[in-house]
Amino acid sequence: MLAGPQVKVETETRPQFTPKQVRRILAALMLGMLTSMVSTSVVATALPTIVGTLGGQEHLAWVASAALLTMTASMPVWGKLSDLYGRKRMFQVAILLFTTASLAAGFAQDMGQLVVARAVQGIGVGGLQVLPQVVLGDVVEPRERGRYSGYIGAVFGVSTVAGPLIGGFVVDHLSWHWCFWVSVPLALVAFGVIQYVLRLPPARRQAKIDWWGAAFITGAATSVMMLLSLGGSAFPWHSWWTYGLAALTVAMLVGAVLVERRASEPILPPRLFRNRTFVLASAASLLVGMALFGSLMFLPQFLQIVHGMSPTQSGLMTLPLVGGMFGASLTTGRLVTRTGRWKVFPLFGMLTVAIGLFLLSTMQVHTPLVVVGGCMAVLGVGLGASMQTLVLAAQNAARREDMAVSTTGVAFFRALGGSIGVAAFGAILSSRLAVELASLSKAAHLPLGEGEGISLGSPEAIRLLPPPVIEVVLESFTRAVHTAFLVGVPVVVLGAFAVMALKELPLRSAKAK
Repeated sequence: MLAGPQVKVETETRPQFTPKQVRRILAALMLGMLTSMVSTSVVATALPTIVGTLGGQEHLAWVASAALLTMTASMPVWGKLSDLYGRKRMFQVAILLFTTASLAAGFAQDMGQLVVARAVQGIGVGGLQVLPQVVLGDVVEPRERGRYSGYIGAVFGVSTVAGPLIGGFVVDHLSWHWCFWVSVPLALVAFGVIQYVLRLPPARRQAKIDWWGAAFITGAATSVMMLLSLGGSAFPWHSWWTYGLAALTVAMLVGAVLVERRASEPILPPRLFRNRTFVLASAASLLVGMALFGSLMFLPQFLQIVHGMSPTQSGLMTLPLVGGMFGASLTTGRLVTRTGRWKVFPLFGMLTVAIGLFLLSTMQVHTPLVVVGGCMAVLGVGLGASMQTLVLAAQNAARREDMAVSTTGVAFFRALGGSIGVAAFGAILSSRLAVELASLSKAAHLPLGEGEGISLGSPEAIRLLPPPVIEVVLESFTRAVHTAFLVGVPVVVLGAFAVMALKELPLRSAKAK
């Protein structure tokens, strides 16, 4: 009864594709993935303009968080739906959902409409982020999948930083509406290419849709994401909102466990959590997600506040990080395909991320930009060598029928880790900044209280302060960033231990059959 009505659905078997066909499919998948991921970060640069036009300052946090909430919560559901109704169909549904919501966001007349459109957009983004990796698992065996996974990892890195750059350009030269509309043509092109090149033969079978499992899992993910994203900003950590969301998360998790153990077609099969590789790869992905999104939040702030850069300039300065991710993803993928070995790469990547975070924690007010860029490149290399290889490891260890849910599960935990990283590292930064401002202003005999220091906000406002006060603010912010990056080091080292505990299973290969 919990599983819902029985329906006939279409699933897909693995056909044989030529290298040329695989490249075409990959290009379409990457295009859809690129447009969706850019959309999640492009809005950050435009937020001040949007609030100035539409008003509704009290909804500002929801504009940024709504898409992230629904994206993360929907990931496991997309994987299961693609098992039941087909990869191609669900990918195209995600594109249409994303496109419709993007158009609605651009036409929004008030902040309430924009928040709703962003929430729907996030559901589509969730599908467009995880389904390309699932489709890739259908058309290429794990041994040959390495180099193609490298391309997807490179797209992930490029789109993460390209969003703020595009947002700055669009706001300066067009209008904030185009931050949402700019992705629509590319998404429609991806829809058409997938329709033309992705031909997976259907096979009919009986299946049951696990509606209750989807509801409990989505509810648990949404409540914990709301707690982590809005706690400390929209409401205090010590409040009934915090305790209520925590209790709701626990209740939803308990309900999910009970339902998934009884469902015949569970969204997240309990047997996955008896798979050592899936559990460890998910844990490592959660930890590397914390490092990725936490660091990307601090770097533009550091460059704008300490080095006086504009948003566009600070975005350009993160290109060494993008270059490191791009090069490491491509190189790692090719080496995995060539050697059949994969464990060494996420281990190397995790340790390199730890080194990169430590190097970034040594940045000073007068550190040359070339040195800052070098530190970011080290971080990018580590991230590029880690992320996609962990997805590949989980796919390789899963049974064929669990490949989709394994893929979406690892992606889900990485996104969840990103939310935890943004919330936790942001809280550390704010706390240390308050302490350092109070301490340094007192030592310099300046009338700069803790509350006043916290309100100094924008880089433009800081530049208007008297020179002695500017020096105190810049040094305080630099020290606070040091602490945040240093906290990230043991987090990533813990992820390296999780990778060390992985058993290196031989990659399946079509040639070996």
